[in-house]
Amino acid sequence: MKTNINVRLVAIAFVALFMTAFISPASANDEKNVIPVELKFIGTAKNNQPVFHLVFNSAEEREFIVTIRDEYGNILYKDKVKGSSFTKKFVINREELGDSDLKFEITGKDYDKPVVFEINNHTRTVEDVVINKIK
Repeated sequence: MKTNINVRLVAIAFVALFMTAFISPASANDEKNVIPVELKFIGTAKNNQPVFHLVFNSAEEREFIVTIRDEYGNILYKDKVKGSSFTKKFVINREELGDSDLKFEITGKDYDKPVVFEINNHTRTVEDVVINKIK
């Protein structure tokens, strides 16, 4: 019985060793150099147009460039914003764009990589029919 338990413990330790051996540790520099921004879908405005809320939350005042592109790479909106903690709301005109995908790209000169949010808005109709037998 004791050898059975020891073999199990050794096997579990061996598996745990291999599972953690291939995980690369996160670098502190990667987290520090990420633009502190998030994009949220708030809901819809008049005429069923989606509203997005872009939130910047930085400790220091920084300068960012916000670019919105369609699925073909055409620039629909581009603006330079500056501040530490601020928000910006966007109402998307669905009549002009239809169901095309959008990309919000936020860049900053103090950051290595831009943050890109992709918005997929596809309208579809789903009809579920459920049949239950009642005794």
